[in-house]
Amino acid sequence: MSLASASLDRTVGPDRALNADALNADARREAHGMLALLSPGLFLVFAVIIVPIGWLFWLSLFDESGRLSAANYARFFEQASYIKTFVTTFKVAFTVTGACVLLGYPLAYMLSQLPRRAASICLIFVILPFWTSVLVRTYAWLVILQRKGLVNTWLIDLGIISQPLPLANNFAGVVIGMTHIMLPFLVLPLYASMKTIDVDCLRAGMNLGASPAATFRQIFFPLSLPGLASGLVIVFVLCLGFFVTPALMGGGKVIMWAMRMEQTTSLYSN
Repeated sequence: MSLASASLDRTVGPDRALNADALNADARREAHGMLALLSPGLFLVFAVIIVPIGWLFWLSLFDESGRLSAANYARFFEQASYIKTFVTTFKVAFTVTGACVLLGYPLAYMLSQLPRRAASICLIFVILPFWTSVLVRTYAWLVILQRKGLVNTWLIDLGIISQPLPLANNFAGVVIGMTHIMLPFLVLPLYASMKTIDVDCLRAGMNLGASPAATFRQIFFPLSLPGLASGLVIVFVLCLGFFVTPALMGGGKVIMWAMRMEQTTSLYSN
C-alpha cells in the first residue's frame, strides 16, 4: 500500500503543481487586468479629489504671514455660526438616513419577495425620480407642503386641522424633501443584497422550527446587512454635502455646510 501511494503521489504531484502554477498565473493576470481597468478612475480621483483636498489642508496649517499655526482651526471653533452649521448638517444627515431606513427597508423587502416581473415594474417607479431634476422635485415638494399647498388644503377641507401646519421653510420640510430624493440610493443596494440571499437558508430555518419572525430576525436580516450598510453610507455622505433642497425647503432657517461654503465663497470672492 505504501509503494502504491508513493507511486500515485509521484504521478499526480507534478500535475497538481502545474495546475497550481497555472491558477496562480491566471490570478495574477486577472489582478493586473483589474488594476489596469481601475487605473484611470484611481488617477482621476487622486488628481481631482485627493490632491486638492490635501493642498487645502496644507494651506490651512499656516496663518496669513506663512507661519505654521492652528489659528484657522481656532477661529473655526470660536465662531458659533460654524458650530451651529456643523451640528445642523449632521442632525439633518442622521435624520434623513434614519427616515430612509424606516421607509426603504420594508420597500426593498417587499420588492425582493415579489415575482420577477412585478419587481421589475416596481423598480421602474423607484428609479423614475432619477429622470427628474432635483431642483424640480424640490419645487414640487415646496408647492405641496407650503401653507396653502395641497397637504394643508386637504387637511383643512377634511376638518382635521384648523390652521395650516408648518411643513415647509423649516427642518421638517428639509427632511421630507431630502428623504424623497435619497430613498432610491438606499433601496437599490439593499434590494440587490436581498436578492442574493439563498431562499434555501430561510426554508431550512423554518423546517427546523423557527417562526417567520425568528427566521427574518436571525437569518434574513443579518444577511441583508451588507446592502443596508452600503445604502447607509451612500445616503449619509450625500446628505452631508446636499445644497439644493436645504436651500429651498429650509427657507434660510436650516443652514447646512454646502450653503455655508457657498455664502463664504461668495463673500470673500467679491
